[in-house]
Amino acid sequence: MAIKLFVGSLSYNVTSEQLEEVFAAVGTVVSAVVIVDRYSNQSKGFGFVEMSTDDEAKKAIAELNGKEVDGRPIVVNEARPQENRGPRPSGGGGFGGGGHRDGGRDRNSGPSRRY
Repeated sequence: MAIKLFVGSLSYNVTSEQLEEVFAAVGTVVSAVVIVDRYSNQSKGFGFVEMSTDDEAKKAIAELNGKEVDGRPIVVNEARPQENRGPRPSGGGGFGGGGHRDGGRDRNSGPSRRY
């Protein structure tokens, strides 16, 4: 079974292909992906690598944690399970309505609520 590793502190220039090359030096890479922002397509500075065996994953952690890749020392450790964040809210943001202190009324419409 493939073991997933978290790889952090990546340079924003590192691609998924480069990440795979780095880890291929210590074992068989099942997959390698650098996480990118969905809007800007810019790297978020971390990624995940799946190694084919537990032994290869441990070897990758031992040999690559702290290794310099594209001018930065990377962090490599076993990935934790993804948290269930629940459904994404629909719509834009939190605060609904108005934006005025008096319940969304325009200043000149109706009596003032200030006492």
